[in-house]
Amino acid sequence: QVQLVESGGGLVQAGGSLRLSCAASGRTFSSYAMGWFRQAPGKEREFVAAISWSGGSTYYADSVKGRFTISRDNAKNTVYLQMNSLKPEDTAVYYCAANRLVSSVPADFGSWGQGTQVTVSS
Repeated sequence: QVQLVESGGGLVQAGGSLRLSCAASGRTFSSYAMGWFRQAPGKEREFVAAISWSGGSTYYADSVKGRFTISRDNAKNTVYLQMNSLKPEDTAVYYCAANRLVSSVPADFGSWGQGTQVTVSS
């Protein structure tokens, strides 16, 4: 398994931007597909974006398509989530996760970070 630590969350006004980072430990990071998920209070954890091990394929939830961009730097063992045009409904704890295969299903992911809070004010 890989250990994950998210950073970059915070408070931003609607229409603003944030970039989340997820740093991974271990020498096998480049063999994992990575995903970003989020969970708002009282709601289930939901898929946001995913990226293949090479970075060649990316996938997004309809709710963030065109506003969020997932990317990775395997040399730095880091995956990013650039979030633009943020909306109040994007407010949630954001988690990164690692899995051998690309997936949008939280239960498929065996390694999770501790999460970082993103709050978007109206």
